[in-house]
Amino acid sequence: MTEIRHVVFDLGQVLVRWDPEAPYRRLIPDAEERRRFLAEVCNHDWNLEQDRGRGWREAENLLIARHPDKADLIRAYRANWHEMIPGPIEENVAIAETLMAKDIDVTALTNWAADTFDEISERLPLFGKFRGVTVSGKIRLVKPDPAIYHHHAATHGVDPAATLFFDDSPRNVEGARAVGWNAELYVTTEKLRDDLRRHGLME
Repeated sequence: MTEIRHVVFDLGQVLVRWDPEAPYRRLIPDAEERRRFLAEVCNHDWNLEQDRGRGWREAENLLIARHPDKADLIRAYRANWHEMIPGPIEENVAIAETLMAKDIDVTALTNWAADTFDEISERLPLFGKFRGVTVSGKIRLVKPDPAIYHHHAATHGVDPAATLFFDDSPRNVEGARAVGWNAELYVTTEKLRDDLRRHGLME
């Protein structure tokens, strides 16, 4: 096995808490109505296109044309976006900082809209500690497209065979493996520690 020299972290739900329901618990008190709105209107596939670089105005207009009765709720997604990021996952951030302190190369690869990433970076000092971050919205590629992994490796000088990637999405983990990265599914902090130990990066 090639010695791991690079660790690449996804951000949302790995190092940063992500809760899209947060503002809608106020705006749509009924749990079933709220679930349906986030599954059928402002859903994952719609939000992924902002992660790919689509502007919010275009995204909102597209949905409002389909759901004019929900215009205010659709606009509320971006307007209340900061509520969806309650803060870091502290124990995982501590692990990332421990790796950095051991001079292990640590970068990040995230599906994230360009403007909201820049805004949240001001709140979360960790983002400035990575040697580099690839933000999907800035390069108009999203995981698990092989091109985004190649871009990250080329931009940051990462050797795929010597790279260990963590993501909470099975599709993104498989995408990384398909381009020659070592990759593990993030599930819990304890599994993260175990995976790092198994790869020789933690005691």
